[in-house]
Amino acid sequence: MLDTKIPDFSLPATSGQTFNLAAQAGKNVVIYFYPKDSTPGCTTQGQNFRDLYAEFAAVDTIILGISRDSLKSHENFKSKQAFPFELGSDTDEAVCNLFGVMKMKNMYGKQVRGVERSTFVIDRNGVLRREWRGLKVPGHVQNVLDFVKTL
Repeated sequence: MLDTKIPDFSLPATSGQTFNLAAQAGKNVVIYFYPKDSTPGCTTQGQNFRDLYAEFAAVDTIILGISRDSLKSHENFKSKQAFPFELGSDTDEAVCNLFGVMKMKNMYGKQVRGVERSTFVIDRNGVLRREWRGLKVPGHVQNVLDFVKTL
C-alpha cells in the first residue's frame, strides 16, 4: 500500500461532519485507528495527538481518529478529552477494511476480532507515505509528527 494513492472515502465524524478524504487535498492527513473509545491506551493515544495538535497544524496536517464506536460514543470521548480533531465512526468497518486493520486478537484468553492500533500518513496528493501497525502508544505520536515534518 505504501506510495500508492488512497481511494477516496467518506465516513460520519464528530461535530456533525462527514470526513471525506478527497476534500483534504493539499493537506497531509494522519489517520489513526484505535480499538475503543475511553479505554486506557486509546485515551492516552488521543491525548498525545491532542497535546501535539498545534505542531501538526503548523505543518498543514489534519488528524482523524477512527474506531468502530458510534458517533454518540465518539462525541462523549472527544468532549471529555477536549480533542481538537474529529473522530470518525466506522461501524460497518468499510474504512477499517480499506486499510486492513481488522485482526484477530487475544482478549482475556479468547480470540476476538478487533481493530489493530495503526496509524497512516497520507500526503498532500493523497498518497500513503508511512504506516505503523500494531504499535505501542508511548512515543508514537512524536514519531508520527517527526515523520510528517519531513514531507
